[in-house]
Amino acid sequence: MTETTIGIGGAAESTDMVLNIGPQHPSTHGVLRLRIVLDGERIQHAEPVIGYMHRGAEKLFEARDYRQIIMLANRHDWLSAFSNELGVVMAVERMLGMEVPGRAVWTRTLLAELNRVLNHLMFLGSYPLELGGITPVFHAFREREELQTVMEEVSGGRMHYMFNRVGGLKEDIPAGWTGRVREAVTSVRSRMDVYENLVLGNEIFRGRTRGIGVLSADAVHAYGVSGPIARASGVDFDLRRDEPYLAYGELRDTLKVVTRTEGDCLARFECLLEQTLNSLELADACLDRLAGLEPGPVNQRLPKVLKAPEGHTYAWTENPLGVNGYYLVSKGEKTPYRLKLRSASFNNIQALTELLPGTLVSDMVAILGSLFFVVGDIDK
Repeated sequence: MTETTIGIGGAAESTDMVLNIGPQHPSTHGVLRLRIVLDGERIQHAEPVIGYMHRGAEKLFEARDYRQIIMLANRHDWLSAFSNELGVVMAVERMLGMEVPGRAVWTRTLLAELNRVLNHLMFLGSYPLELGGITPVFHAFREREELQTVMEEVSGGRMHYMFNRVGGLKEDIPAGWTGRVREAVTSVRSRMDVYENLVLGNEIFRGRTRGIGVLSADAVHAYGVSGPIARASGVDFDLRRDEPYLAYGELRDTLKVVTRTEGDCLARFECLLEQTLNSLELADACLDRLAGLEPGPVNQRLPKVLKAPEGHTYAWTENPLGVNGYYLVSKGEKTPYRLKLRSASFNNIQALTELLPGTLVSDMVAILGSLFFVVGDIDK
């Protein structure tokens, strides 16, 4: 008879464990992979691994003319399609020295804020879902449906609106549309206390998010983090106020830049919620201004072949998830020579390398969800 001695434990107790989260984890809003190194239940090192979507939008921009790139641009952040379109058309309009009709400017501002609410409602509903609370997402989709209805009526699209054009908008708004928008905004606002009571008032939610994933203001600056995540860490920056575009310069009295100082998951959710409420107020202000405008054009007449003059420009906007920028280089052709996209989620997700080390595995999903990213916006 042969005896065999089997060792249990030993060196394994002092060996770090490498764990892959994803690339198709349900809490990643797309195809993201996290490579984390564990010591027991505590994360020692975290590395976001991106590129699984292989979008290559920046290269595709070079093979499309200035009308076609709008279609490409609105798809990288599929929750902020209208806002994505804005940056591209603003860059081309700046190159052309083109002035957009006032009616189009105010309509763009209104639609941008409605799109911001739609984006934020998705995360206000899905974030509690990732922590085990299923009810808020049903409320979020009910509110989204009301706003989606008016967005679909004006643009014809529910997700990729394609309503912006170089020089203005695709067409004028339908008769009676502003009244239906006002009703939808009022209806959504009347039910926003659900998130205050059902989510923020939930002791389990607060226990899972308060003091978890604290991001310092220095880290925000170092990684180029922007949007509600940056403002939750006390970085008081919003392009709508600090470098106004569209009609935001005339909305200073209504626009409120929401900030917190805690920088944790709870602060990020609170910023998102308050910003949603302010966007509804901005939408009302835009509707009031549109009601007082005289009928007029909503776009400029363009040549059959649109060519931007030789040169370069940078147009950036305050997208729902953060700063979205387009660096446009033209050689005088009908297609861009180079169009570099600076997407919000790409910078924001890098902060995971700072946030995750030292935390428990159970807190990882709470931190991951609180960064409110879209993977198409990362992989662009």
